Amino acid sequence: MTKTLCLLRHAKSSWADPALDDFDRPLNQRGRASAVPLGLYIDDKELRPDSILCSSARRTRETLGLLLPWLHGEATVRIERGLYLASADELLLRLRRMEDEVSCLLMIGHNPGFEDLADALTGTGDVFASTAMQEKFPTAALAVLDFDAPHWADIAPGKGELRAFVTPKLLARA
Repeated sequence: MTKTLCLLRHAKSSWADPALDDFDRPLNQRGRASAVPLGLYIDDKELRPDSILCSSARRTRETLGLLLPWLHGEATVRIERGLYLASADELLLRLRRMEDEVSCLLMIGHNPGFEDLADALTGTGDVFASTAMQEKFPTAALAVLDFDAPHWADIAPGKGELRAFVTPKLLARA
């Protein structure tokens, strides 16, 4: 049984109010605009998460809100404070606790944890996607990894196949 993990870094956030706590920063106009091409990509590739884990930071929740119309299906959504600025190791521990009924999981969070986790989990896959991911994991970047594993607890570094990696710039070129 295959497990699919979609790691999405939140869209571009605003720094307009320097007094605002990092946790409370909203998306900026560029971040909101990136949701449409990303949503079209998700719809076109028929990525249908059964479950969504989203950091409780404002920018991640706003990113999720903009993508929900493109996420057809009945995904269970969990907003979790523990995903806010979590390390790759913390994210992997959370991932391994997913229910085995979930075959496709979307996680929405932050760097450097998401970039580090995607890099650690990738063993094989699309060379172009891997090269692009190694160069930079910018805001609104999405990495899609497949695992030949019956249980989320079996997910391990180097065992994922990178199916796709897209960014707003790559989607604009397509």
